[in-house]
Amino acid sequence: MPAGRYAPSPSGELHLGNLRTGMLAWLFARSTGRAFLLRFEDLDTARTVPGSAEQQLQDLHAMGLTFDVQDGAEMIWQSERTDRYAAAIAQLEQAGLTYECFCSRREIREAARAPHGPTGAYPGTCRDLDTAERARRRAQRPAAVRLRTPRTETGAAQRFAVEDVLLGRLSTEVDDFVIQRNDGAAAYNLAVVVDDQLTGVDQVVRGDDLASSTPSQAYLRGLLYGTEAAAKVQYAHVPLVLNIEGERLAKRDGAVTRAALEEQGIEAEALRDLLLVSLGLPAGPLGQALGSFDPEALPSEPWVFQPPSG
Repeated sequence: MPAGRYAPSPSGELHLGNLRTGMLAWLFARSTGRAFLLRFEDLDTARTVPGSAEQQLQDLHAMGLTFDVQDGAEMIWQSERTDRYAAAIAQLEQAGLTYECFCSRREIREAARAPHGPTGAYPGTCRDLDTAERARRRAQRPAAVRLRTPRTETGAAQRFAVEDVLLGRLSTEVDDFVIQRNDGAAAYNLAVVVDDQLTGVDQVVRGDDLASSTPSQAYLRGLLYGTEAAAKVQYAHVPLVLNIEGERLAKRDGAVTRAALEEQGIEAEALRDLLLVSLGLPAGPLGQALGSFDPEALPSEPWVFQPPSG
């Protein structure tokens, strides 16, 4: 069955922006007759906070989100799917579409950017190393694995585009991005593509801060599963929640989680209603908002949250 999903990292409590995006993902999925899945992206063990996944699930339930069971569980854990990522990386390696990269983040940051590439693009330092040089560098530090993407005649990365329900056409150069970190773990851009494909997710709703990575993910999905599978995915990148300074909302802004706001007298139902109204939807149970939900009527600008005083 086609599905949408919400995929937080269990690195602490969800703030209002996370909850609002989760509600939108749920509304998009349910309004189109899709299943709705919950996936915890816990591959980065250094950022995983014990107990936060359970707290996040409780907060999402309090907002009215319901999730469908897959493989007998309500929650999907990336840490339990490493064999799938390894298989995808092996597939790309066998096709000659990968290479080892020994660059540190500092070296990449300080290196001249790739020819004609955007700021921050990988400069291609390790793309064409010979066998002897790879062996020498491998003895010095573990390698990450990058995807070898096509180049134009001038050496520039080729552009790839997808259509977004809210933002229109998203087009970026697809750089040689990392698909396996140097600690052996699958990189985010690979894991998210594999998970979405293998769990039937064909609708991706998330914050618009992630829009720029979407063409690369769609390109990788086409490589692994075919262009038809990649073309079927519907994307919708939604505006963020900002603080009163106009910056992306974060936990450091104070009372921005359900628990913190509850301590200030704002119960879960009132918080849900606040978020619904910020989207131009009627207050009340989340399910009732389905009748009024229209993606074209959603606000196109970020919502600025002003925390309660006192």
